[in-house]
Amino acid sequence: MTLLLSLSPELAQRLAEEARRLGLTVETYAVQLLSRQSAARERRAAAVSLLQSWIDEEDAGEHQQTGDYLIRVLDEDRSSNRQLFPPELKGVTW
Repeated sequence: MTLLLSLSPELAQRLAEEARRLGLTVETYAVQLLSRQSAARERRAAAVSLLQSWIDEEDAGEHQQTGDYLIRVLDEDRSSNRQLFPPELKGVTW
């Protein structure tokens, strides 16, 4: 498939500079970017699907305990004091 894109001069320059830095053609680098983005979207969709399947299972209490544990551990195991899952944002952003 051939695709013709109109990029701003700034974006075209950044794309060319990064491709040059990596030793790639602009076209090859652009295809790699698009492929990585597509793969990342598929991984996110798979993760969401898995999490939804856990939510839909009958043992919601166990899943709630596991989720609470994971959130607590992720917030404790950080080099920063900033919480990933602040309690005041539960139900708003997570």
